[in-house]
Amino acid sequence: MAFYLPLGDGRFESTEHTRGPWDAGSQHAGPPAALLGRAVESVAPPGMRVVRLTYEIARPVPIATLEVTARVTRQGRSVALVEAAIDPFMRCSALLIRAGEDLVPAATPPVTVHLDGATAKPLYPTAHDVGYHTAMEFRFSEGSFLERGPATAWLRMRESLVDGEEPGPLSRVLVAADSGNGISNELELSRFLFVNADLTVHLLRHPVGEWVCLRSATSIDAAGIGLADTALHDQHGPIGRSAQSLFVAPRR
Repeated sequence: MAFYLPLGDGRFESTEHTRGPWDAGSQHAGPPAALLGRAVESVAPPGMRVVRLTYEIARPVPIATLEVTARVTRQGRSVALVEAAIDPFMRCSALLIRAGEDLVPAATPPVTVHLDGATAKPLYPTAHDVGYHTAMEFRFSEGSFLERGPATAWLRMRESLVDGEEPGPLSRVLVAADSGNGISNELELSRFLFVNADLTVHLLRHPVGEWVCLRSATSIDAAGIGLADTALHDQHGPIGRSAQSLFVAPRR
């Protein structure tokens, strides 16, 4: 079963694979982020590539029927802006840039992380058996869910984003990018919660293959504000970066 079942006219039925680790009725932000990215691509002007997406997460996305909208808000010769939304829960603003073929010499850093040797490691306890954590495959090169501090994890979708469709490269990176704060937590999960209120993803290029790597580190201020910073890679090298602003507080 996929993360979403298409109902037509921009409506989707959420499945239990979207479920986040804490609330049985709410989604992990990765699947709806990817669903909005898919909507952005559906209205993108020809020849333009998505290079930046900023998500505002107003409230948890429920596991329910969702309506997705998208529209081009500005279009120039080289740059376009697209807005997409799952109201009233989550909105996305996307920047697109016209892409050519071999216009300039490529200058990218070398491959520094490798899937070879990465291993599956135990997840922290959750209240349910099926969800995002079972619909995704995780392999760690550094750190783990149960260790504090920076971590490097490779993620792959076990399920399609939308039933009957092969996930595209943008969907593969967006469904994973929201996990940066989850793999690099700095506090005891049993005592503190850390919720991201936004997500911004910058992409130099879209990933090649099924695996997306997150090299993540979280910083937390005593005022209860955090920042999760993530370098994004595929097996050919860096593809971009993501960041999440965090609300951090003791559990009640």
